[in-house]
Amino acid sequence: MKRIKLGTIGSGAIVHSILDGVQVTDGISLEAVYSRSEEKGRELARKYGAKKVYTDMEAFLSDEEVNFVYVASPNNLHYEQVKAVLGHGKNVICEKPMCPKKEQVDELIALAEEKQLVLVDATPTAFLPNLDIIKEKLPEIGRVRLVMCSYSQYSSRYDKLLAGEVTNVFSPEFAGGCLQDIGYYNVYLNVALFGKPKKAVYYPNMCGTGVDTSGIAILQYADFVSECTGAKDTWGENCVQIQGEKGYLYIEGGPNGLDSVRLVTKESDVSYDLQENPDRWFYEVRRMTKFLLDENHETIRKGLEVTRDVIGTIEAMRAEAGIVFPGE
Repeated sequence: MKRIKLGTIGSGAIVHSILDGVQVTDGISLEAVYSRSEEKGRELARKYGAKKVYTDMEAFLSDEEVNFVYVASPNNLHYEQVKAVLGHGKNVICEKPMCPKKEQVDELIALAEEKQLVLVDATPTAFLPNLDIIKEKLPEIGRVRLVMCSYSQYSSRYDKLLAGEVTNVFSPEFAGGCLQDIGYYNVYLNVALFGKPKKAVYYPNMCGTGVDTSGIAILQYADFVSECTGAKDTWGENCVQIQGEKGYLYIEGGPNGLDSVRLVTKESDVSYDLQENPDRWFYEVRRMTKFLLDENHETIRKGLEVTRDVIGTIEAMRAEAGIVFPGE
């Protein structure tokens, strides 16, 4: 592939973060914008140099100049939109979570393979250089016995919830809730490092809409247990600690930032950081673009295996915790 000519669905803050990265990355450019609001679409196009703005989805998906579509709409729309994009013969980059159900992910993966198209999960953690450091240094702490992940980010939309306004992120109709958003990063890091857990249980703090505002997930592996705290109704120090029999890894910034990695053993105490740029989406766009242009299909395939296990784990936890979305 010579160049990624991107079309976007959505106009939220994450789209802006991704397009900031697109502007400073060779081999990728913004070709077209789709938005239900023409005003928002034109604003995004002006800011990032897109040639076209669409308010009609069919017209957008029929644009022959666009070869990749970045899907960053509300969670509940991802499945149908990704399916439609693939159906029009275009490659897809989908914001997390790709779908609320594992069977939907499996269907989309199969469809992409059938049509010989690329489907990419855009979870930023997967593209952070410090994740490579964690994987490299993990054997030095010996047999892992305990993992603790903490990611809490107080949301302004929680204030709206307290005032009686239900936004997408706290609505079951939009597949919202903390576990689908903040908690996703905790589960993702565990699965990326250790694979799918044998058992997973979620203890949520629920709100009146039927979804969670915070909670603690317990992931049970064959040889250790991982405790994952996530919140959109509190804030605190975000970090990850992986404890082994010979030492520990301490990761600042939580599972979505991986700001630095400290390796402590009886013999040494060393810190590592390959992320000079604090913008994690910069690395997502830069490394994703390289994988795609190099046609590194094996890396993309392995990423989708992690995605399906993450979503399967979260789906099971939601069901047991009584967090149910329409149609389930």
